[in-house]
Amino acid sequence: MNVRRLIPTTAVAGAVVLGLTALSACSTSDAADGGNGDKLKVTASFYPMQFLAERIGGEHVAVTSLTKPGVEPHDLELTPRQIGSISESDYVLYLKGIQPAVDDAIKQSGVKNTVDAATLTTLENHGAEVSGHDHGHEGEEEHADEHADEHGHEGEEEAHEEHSEGDGHNHGEEGGADPHIWLDPVKYAEVAKGVGKSLEKADPDHAADYKKNTEALVGELNKLNTAYETGLKNTATKTFITTHSAFGYLAERYGLTQQGIAGIDPEAEPTPARIQELHTIAEKEKATTVFFETLASDRTAKTLAKDTGLKTDVLDPLEGITKKSQGADYIEVMESNLTALQKALGAK
Repeated sequence: MNVRRLIPTTAVAGAVVLGLTALSACSTSDAADGGNGDKLKVTASFYPMQFLAERIGGEHVAVTSLTKPGVEPHDLELTPRQIGSISESDYVLYLKGIQPAVDDAIKQSGVKNTVDAATLTTLENHGAEVSGHDHGHEGEEEHADEHADEHGHEGEEEAHEEHSEGDGHNHGEEGGADPHIWLDPVKYAEVAKGVGKSLEKADPDHAADYKKNTEALVGELNKLNTAYETGLKNTATKTFITTHSAFGYLAERYGLTQQGIAGIDPEAEPTPARIQELHTIAEKEKATTVFFETLASDRTAKTLAKDTGLKTDVLDPLEGITKKSQGADYIEVMESNLTALQKALGAK
C-alpha cells in the first residue's frame, strides 16, 4: 500500500458538482426508480460491503462497488462520475475510516439511506501485535484499555468518533480503532444483521426476502466461525507474522498473536531493529511463516523470510477479489486463510 492520497474536502465538493452536472441526480427516496426496474440501487464502498449487499439484497438490488477488483481500497481516488453515482443511489453501504475520499463524498451526497458498517458492531484498538491471551511482548507499544463487551454495542459511538479522527485510517495505531471487522466472522455476522435490518427499512416491500437472506448468510458465517474455532484450537504455535496488520480481530477471536512487520503499510521496509525483534519472537514462539497479501508486493515478506529463515505464504485481508485470490468470494477466501493458518501454526 502506497502512502495514502487523501482528497481534500474542497476537492470532493468540486467533484460532486462536476459529477452531478455530468450525471443528473435522481431521487434518493426509499424505493428505487425505474432505472433498474424495481431494483434498489446500492453503492458499496469496497468488497466486504459489496459481498454483504449482494448476498442480503439478492435479486432485489443492483450493487455497484466504488473499488474495482485489484485496486488497493485505502488508496482509492474517486472520479467525478463515481461521486455522482453515489448521489444517485438509493442505499449506500460503507465502512467509515477505511477510505477517507469515500467518507467525504458520502457525507455530501444527500443520500437518505447510508449505512456505516462500523456502527453495527464494536470497534476495538489493536496494535501491530495482538493476542487473544497475552497482550504484550517487551518493547511493544502499550495496548488500549480493556475492550468493550464483544457482542455489545456500549461505547460504539465513542469508538466510532475516535476512529474518525486523524488521517482516517489508523489500522489500530495508538489512539485509533481497528476497522478490519470483516476478518472476524462473528463481527461480520453482527454487521450482516444490521445491514439486513437497514435494507428492510429502506425497501419494506421486500423485507421478508432480506430477512431470509440475512439469516442464511449469518448461518454460513456461524459455520465459518466454528471451522476456525475447531481448526485453530490445537496448534504448535499461536504466533503468526504478517506484512499487513489487518488480522487483529481474527487473532483475538481465536486466541492467536499477530505480529505486524511495519504497521499500517504492507509494502514498507522493516527496520533492522524490527527484523531482529521478529527473529527473536519467531524463535521464542516457534513461528514458521511470514504472510503477505494479494493486493500488495511480497517484497517485504521475502526480505524478512530470507533474514530469519522463515517461509512465506498468503493471508488475504479480503479487501478485494481478483484472479489471484484463493477463492471466488468471502467465504471461500476465508476458508483458504484458515488452511494457510493451520499450516503455518502447526494445527494438530
